[in-house]
Amino acid sequence: MPKKIILVISLALAAIFLLAACEKSASQPVLATPTAAGANATAQPLGLQVLNDLGTKTAVYVQTEVALGVFTPAATTDSSLATPTPQAALSTPGIATVVPLATVTPMTASTPVIVVASATPGRPGSYTLHAGEFPYCIARRFDVNPGDLMNLNGLSSGQILQPGKTLKIPATGSFPGTRALQVHPATYTVAVNDTFYSIACAFGDVDPSAIAAANGLAITAPLTTGTVLNIP
Repeated sequence: MPKKIILVISLALAAIFLLAACEKSASQPVLATPTAAGANATAQPLGLQVLNDLGTKTAVYVQTEVALGVFTPAATTDSSLATPTPQAALSTPGIATVVPLATVTPMTASTPVIVVASATPGRPGSYTLHAGEFPYCIARRFDVNPGDLMNLNGLSSGQILQPGKTLKIPATGSFPGTRALQVHPATYTVAVNDTFYSIACAFGDVDPSAIAAANGLAITAPLTTGTVLNIP
């Protein structure tokens, strides 16, 4: 066979195979070129990506529409992409938020309570002496006979008794004469070493607790020299 005929037949066969290859390539979708590990893939619509993950027939259909250029992705309803809800404005940095304090009722100064001893009622069965008191003073105060008081307690005239001594008080009798040594009500200026008990004895028939009460003081309150007291 002549070489020219063999060459023509070879060229014809090559042309036929080439045309068949072109038709076959055009009838099949173009496959994506694999990307290297770590490379970024082409971004796809969110809906398409979800369908690809599910691997459904619908995904194949959508891929075909994408390849043909006729696919229009629907609006996403993904809650993660929703417009964020405006939040309350934050406080300005560096400026402390002033929180109003609860109304506090101011405390008023309390008035000190004065414990005033009541006067010895009537005629007691016994009485304990304090500094500045003596038997005759007690006899005047409780309206008893001084002699009866001395005898009941075994005392002699002129005997000096110390504070803390308890005397028995006679249940009967009365003081002979005038019990008051000074006219009262009156005022009295406190002298050195004075107490409510000694001042009461100076007036004779006044109870020391009554003097303290008349001046708004406790019976144990110390007295300052020069203070003027009201004597009831």
